[in-house]
Amino acid sequence: MTDKVGFIGTGIMGLPMASNVIRAGYPVWVFARTQDKALPLIQVGATLCDSPRQVTEHADVIITIVGDTPDVEQIVLGDQGVIEAAAPGKVLVDMTTSSASSARNLATRLSEKRMDMLDAPVSGGDIGAREGTLSIMVGGNPAVFERVKPLFEAMGENVVLVGDHGAGQVAKACNQLLVAQHMYATAEALLLAKAAGVDPGRVREALLGGFAASRVLDCHGQRMLNRNFVPGFKAKLHQKDMRIVLQTMGDCHLDLDGTKLAAEGINRTVDAGYGELDTTALLQVLEARNHLKLS
Repeated sequence: MTDKVGFIGTGIMGLPMASNVIRAGYPVWVFARTQDKALPLIQVGATLCDSPRQVTEHADVIITIVGDTPDVEQIVLGDQGVIEAAAPGKVLVDMTTSSASSARNLATRLSEKRMDMLDAPVSGGDIGAREGTLSIMVGGNPAVFERVKPLFEAMGENVVLVGDHGAGQVAKACNQLLVAQHMYATAEALLLAKAAGVDPGRVREALLGGFAASRVLDCHGQRMLNRNFVPGFKAKLHQKDMRIVLQTMGDCHLDLDGTKLAAEGINRTVDAGYGELDTTALLQVLEARNHLKLS
């Protein structure tokens, strides 16, 4: 029997992810704080609900993908929240990037109602969300993971059970610190080429054939060359993610220089007024500091 699916969050990521779930044949109930954002889903068969509780009453698997840890906690534990309709056999799948400690706490609270939970943040940006090629990092019970895996496969290609509750969020923190550092390294390498009088586009092409190659250099390097800062992932959201990374780093009593520098750089990008743009807008901060434009 096909699970009935609830979807809470219809932003840059949530909307195309929910569309892929509907396309895969799942019946979907949806809640969005701004109801107009859910209209494209209603038009292809989803049912609009008035609250997270109402979504949970109808659905077997409830997916949340919202802004930040407090948003998830409000949706789950707040008035008219998921927990008010929690019941045995239902599963909450939080695909928001949030803190591992919060994921563990929510899993405990829901287990008191005999409801299961998986934390399952994603990587791949808006393109991966649209194309159904996301990487999904999952924490939780293996049996629950196996039940939900076909649903994950409607949204992503690389689906990995990383470990127990919170492990998916730890994996996502590792992902975000790598992306942030790769993004900075890409911008700096292209600017170095420009300053030295060499075509940065040709340098990027050469580097893609060696050990320096990465998806960031490939996709975001080209975005930088094109000065395309339309958000696939907003800088202000990456700033939020790096706060989670730093929190996790502190909880583990680690001192990681590259992570701190990348977080500081993203903070400068947001402070410069580029928070609503893609994280690649950090290039503009480096350009201003060095009085040099890439293209």
